[in-house]
Amino acid sequence: MIPWLGDRPAFPPVSRALREPNGLLAAGGALTPEWLLAAYRRGIFPWFNDGEPILWWSPSPRMVVFPDEARISRSLHKTLRRGNYEVRLDHDFPAVIRACAAPREPGGRTWITPDIQSAYIRMHQLGYAHSVETYMDGELAGGLYGMALGQAFFGESMFSRRTDASKIAFAHLARFLEQHDFRVLDCQMTTQHLASLGGREIAREDFAKLLNDFASVDPSPARWPEDGATHPWT
Repeated sequence: MIPWLGDRPAFPPVSRALREPNGLLAAGGALTPEWLLAAYRRGIFPWFNDGEPILWWSPSPRMVVFPDEARISRSLHKTLRRGNYEVRLDHDFPAVIRACAAPREPGGRTWITPDIQSAYIRMHQLGYAHSVETYMDGELAGGLYGMALGQAFFGESMFSRRTDASKIAFAHLARFLEQHDFRVLDCQMTTQHLASLGGREIAREDFAKLLNDFASVDPSPARWPEDGATHPWT
C-alpha cells in the first residue's frame, strides 16, 4: 500500500517507494507550485494517466547525465557542425509541452495530460520550467522541457518531428548546463536512448545526496535567454 497525501505538500521518505512498480511512492496531493517544488527537491515527480489520481514516483536506480559526460555520437556531431537549424531556449514553452503530449501512435495515450500541461506552464511562468527548442526551416522540429532547481535540471520529456531534432536540443542543453555550472541532469527512468546520450544509473540514495548539495543552490528561478544555447560546434 502507498500513502494518500493530505492537504500539505509533505511526502514520505523516498526510501519507502515500492520496488514494484519501481519507485511508486504516494498518491493524491496537487500539482500546484508548492507541491511540485517540494517534490522535485526530494527527487520525486508526478506521473499518471488521465482519469487516475496523481501518482508520485522516486525510482531506483535513477538515470542521470552529468553535463560534462554527455555523449555526442559522430553522426550527431556532423549534424551539429552543419548548423542547418536554430536552437532557442524558452521561446515557446507551451508549444513544446503540447508537442511532447502528442501520442506517439494513433489512438495512443499520454501521461502529459491537460492538468500536467497547465501545471508546468505555470512553473515556466514562475521561472522554474524551461524548454529547449530546435527549429528547422523556420518550424519547430523538436525539443524538450524540464525543471531547474539550483544546479539540478530535471528532464521531463522530449519530442522530434525531424531527424535528430530532439538530440540537437539535448546536446545544446547539456552544453548550456555545463557552462552555467549545473551539476546533474536527471533523466528519471532508464532507457537505451538516454544511455546512448551519456546517461548512467545511480542509486536513489546517491541521487538524494546530489539534490541535497545542488537543488537548493542559487541561481534564483528566471527565464533562460533565448539564444543562451547557440554555441558553435567544431
